[in-house]
Amino acid sequence: MMVLVKSVPTTSSRRFFVNNRIQYTKDAGESSLISGKRRSYGRNCHGHITVRHRGGGHKRLYRQVDFKRNKFDIPATVAAFEYDPNRSAYLALLNYADGEKRYILAPEGIQIGDSVINLNKTVSNYKVGMSFPLSCIPTAIKIHAVELVPGNGAVLARTAGSSLEIVGFDKGYAQVKMPSGEVRLLDERCRATIGAVGNADHQNAILGKAGRARWLGIRPTVRGCAMNPVDHPMGGGETGGGNHPVSPWGQLAKGSITRRRKNISNRFIIVRCNGKKVKKI
Repeated sequence: MMVLVKSVPTTSSRRFFVNNRIQYTKDAGESSLISGKRRSYGRNCHGHITVRHRGGGHKRLYRQVDFKRNKFDIPATVAAFEYDPNRSAYLALLNYADGEKRYILAPEGIQIGDSVINLNKTVSNYKVGMSFPLSCIPTAIKIHAVELVPGNGAVLARTAGSSLEIVGFDKGYAQVKMPSGEVRLLDERCRATIGAVGNADHQNAILGKAGRARWLGIRPTVRGCAMNPVDHPMGGGETGGGNHPVSPWGQLAKGSITRRRKNISNRFIIVRCNGKKVKKI
C-alpha cells in the first residue's frame, strides 16, 4: 500500500515535507541479489564533469532486478515489497516454485501472496505482474518493462507510474503508444509485463529541505544570471538582459533540438509526440 504522508511541522523543514511511503514487508534486502555499486558522480573516465549538479549522497547497494523475465512456465509468489535507492519504483521479491528468488518492478495493484508467471502463449486472464511477448498481449492493456530488442531486457516504462499501451499489430511489429503520445513499432517478440509501474505518487512527494536533496546525491543548482560574467554568459547585472537563455558554454537552453539524428531508431516511429505522422518503414 503506497500513500502520501505529511509530517507534523515540528521544524521549518518538516512543515512542507511530504513523503511517499510504502508498507515495507522486509527491511533488509535479499543478500543473494544485492551487490556493491560505484557511482560516477557525473564524471567520465577522465574525471571531467559531464553532468552537473551530481555528487555526494548516501551510499547505495545495487539490487539485481530481473528485466529479462526469462524463467518460463514456473509460477512465483510475491513474498515482499522493498525500497530501491537506485530507482523511483519499488521492488517486489518473487519466490519461484523451484526455490529461486528474483526481484521485479512492483506493478500497481499487486499484493503479497499473488502468483505471477512468465509465459510465451496467450491466456484467457491477464493478471498484473505476468510477462508475455508483445504478440501474446491484447491491445488496450497497460504494460511496462518493455524490451526494445528481444532478449536484451526491459528498457521502456521502468519509472514509477509509467506504462505503455499496444494500439495494433502490423507485419511482425507491435504499434506501442508511449506516455509522450509517440507511437513506435516494436518487434512483437519483445517481452513486456502486464500493468503499470507502482508508486505513481512519487512525483507528488516533497523533499522539504535542501539537506534531503543532498542525501539523494543532488547538488545545488545556481541560476546563470546570479553568477559573475566570468562564470556564465548570462552573469553580471551591469550589461542587462534580453539574450536567449544559454548554458555555461553558450548552447541554447530552450527550444533547441539536442538529440542526435539516429536513423536506426527514428525509422520505427509512426507518430511523433507532437502528433505529426511519419512514413512507415
